[in-house]
Amino acid sequence: MQAQPYPVVKDLLLVGGGHAHALVLRMWAMQPLPGVRVTVINPGPAAPYTGMLPGLIAGHYARDEIMIDLVRLARFAGARVILDRVTGFDRSARAVQLANRPPLAYDIASIDIGVASDLPGLPGFADHATAAKPLGDYAESWQAFVARALPSPQVVVIGAGIGGVELALASRHRLGPGATITLLEQAEAPLGGIGAGTRRALLAHLAQARIPVLTKAAPARITANAVILTDGRSLTSDFTLAVAGSRPQDWLQDTGIALKNGFITVSPQLQSSDATIFAVGDCADLGFAPRPKAGVYAVRAAPILFHNLRAALTQSPLRAYAPQRDYLKLISTGGKSAVADKWHLPLDGAWLWRWKDRIDRKFMAKFADYPAMPALSLPNPAVPGLLEAMGDKPLCGGCGAKLGAADLSTALASLPAPTRADVISGPGDDAAILHAPTGVQVITTDHLRAFTNDARLMARIAAIHAMGDIWAMGAAPQVALAQITLPRLSPEKGANMLAEIMSEASEVFRAAGADVVGGHTSVGAELTIGFTVTGLAARAITKGGAKPGDVLILTKPIGSGTIMAAEMAMARLSGLILGESVAAALAAMTQPNGPAAALLAPHARAMTDVTGFGLGGHLLEILDASGCGATLDLAAIPTLPGALALAAAGQASSLAPANRAATIGRISGPDSPGKALLYDPQTAGGLLAAVPADIAASLLAALGPSAARIGKITAGPPRITLA
Repeated sequence: MQAQPYPVVKDLLLVGGGHAHALVLRMWAMQPLPGVRVTVINPGPAAPYTGMLPGLIAGHYARDEIMIDLVRLARFAGARVILDRVTGFDRSARAVQLANRPPLAYDIASIDIGVASDLPGLPGFADHATAAKPLGDYAESWQAFVARALPSPQVVVIGAGIGGVELALASRHRLGPGATITLLEQAEAPLGGIGAGTRRALLAHLAQARIPVLTKAAPARITANAVILTDGRSLTSDFTLAVAGSRPQDWLQDTGIALKNGFITVSPQLQSSDATIFAVGDCADLGFAPRPKAGVYAVRAAPILFHNLRAALTQSPLRAYAPQRDYLKLISTGGKSAVADKWHLPLDGAWLWRWKDRIDRKFMAKFADYPAMPALSLPNPAVPGLLEAMGDKPLCGGCGAKLGAADLSTALASLPAPTRADVISGPGDDAAILHAPTGVQVITTDHLRAFTNDARLMARIAAIHAMGDIWAMGAAPQVALAQITLPRLSPEKGANMLAEIMSEASEVFRAAGADVVGGHTSVGAELTIGFTVTGLAARAITKGGAKPGDVLILTKPIGSGTIMAAEMAMARLSGLILGESVAAALAAMTQPNGPAAALLAPHARAMTDVTGFGLGGHLLEILDASGCGATLDLAAIPTLPGALALAAAGQASSLAPANRAATIGRISGPDSPGKALLYDPQTAGGLLAAVPADIAASLLAALGPSAARIGKITAGPPRITLA
């Protein structure tokens, strides 16, 4: 991560990735407040833009066109992203409670979590139906349903307000005339709360689309393929959707802040009854100026929220938000046409859809292309070689910040051979091997330059990464020493970050059977976390020992270096939501290799973990030590989501060129995205093992779906042939 010129002294927490918070992050990037750490907490790495959701359902937009990539946006804003769900507030401690990790402290917080449209009291709903809100879950469920390509799909939409009608029409357009779409409305008539002319126009569109509206119809329960009504009727349904109104999220009830019907009551300054907590969007109740739930109010409130959050942090005067009395409602009608409603004056036609499309795309363009990070300029005069040493891209974090293999070998060439009798081997393998009373002890050290602002997550990845060498040698982790460089923070924030790191690391090591027994800390320009680890084994598995005919097994997909480099560059690629690839890469990095090592160690003839030198470089280490060659099946090598597409677009880690140079002439085959990923440095990567062919299938079955058979050991010189 980039070094911060000012110490962090305050924490601003944005709970939820709604429209207002997305705009606040964008504004924060343009006008940051020194000394403030911004954190956005959201269950997923991307958030849908509500205005374009009906277009996605209808098939007019691809999924990536309607999603705000919160990971890219946070990188632009210099913010921390935590992919989790908030479950409560501890206001006395000024901390939020999270579903999957310990509480997180804040000085000022803002809530923009939207609403739910599920029916929790309806039997069968949770198992067999989908709620329109949260929108992201609905979009994914719908895409999966459409992919089933049922010949005569049947859809039931519960709720015939504007949202229900709009989504029913969109569903009709996507599924075609062979589908059956039914709208249910508990009231006596659909489409309440809009002008009579607009209502007539929408009802005409429903009639034209042959979508019946059943009024005074309430669902009693949902089954896997039907909606059972309270009057006993049964409606066959392959996809049941609830758009039956807004419901606040349940955890707000326990916050102790003032609510109205479960929604957060806010002042004109968008503050809740707790002055340190703001709220905006559908989860807020504008008691000072009641308005219907609509995204337009959140968008218009964003500049006021941005100002007031900064004002609260600097103890400056706040501004009041004055929402407009009415707004233009552009309601799509399935095809590329729309109905408009404002001041109860209806308009209808394809030109309205084109207008709506321009408005929506203009909003999403705010989150498409961000200014590139300013490159460090070359001084004048410049000493020879400075430009080459700087490189053409920022230094990556994790294993992407390692010294290249060739330079490392040169540096270690003058290291004298071990002289102690209890040292079996020194540099050259994954870990040093020492004699121990019951076998051998192995010792290794690893340090990672942070590539995420989330210190707790970075600690987990660094601990798993540091134990990789221990597991690769078939040893059980024993003890660890921590070496941590903290960024500049206030004393209180520094102590909290160190406590976070040590708590998370201790949990990871303890789960692996090891203890953290001490370490060393310092303060520097940026966060770096490292561990020195020892392990015990009856025998050490080295990189040598592979034999021709052995099968090569890889236990994790590759591509993390490319993905994290793309995240640092805020790369944008059509058809790809980068934040989702980053989330998948982080999830892979947080999976320990211990269980896989326990299965492989009794059988592996040679084993290593795939880290900084990439799959190609680490396989060549096995081949050099074993005196063999290898054939790799590129198509069989598992890759992280988005890694191949990013590699094809030219994204690569700053270490990749050095990894490629170190293998020149030793890996055959034409250049391709798959081959490029062979040079990709991995952080907390998987294990690479050479195992006897007759047990490979049973090992793969035991290892599970993340592991793959990627090639075999062959006779001949230590080279890699791509199949």
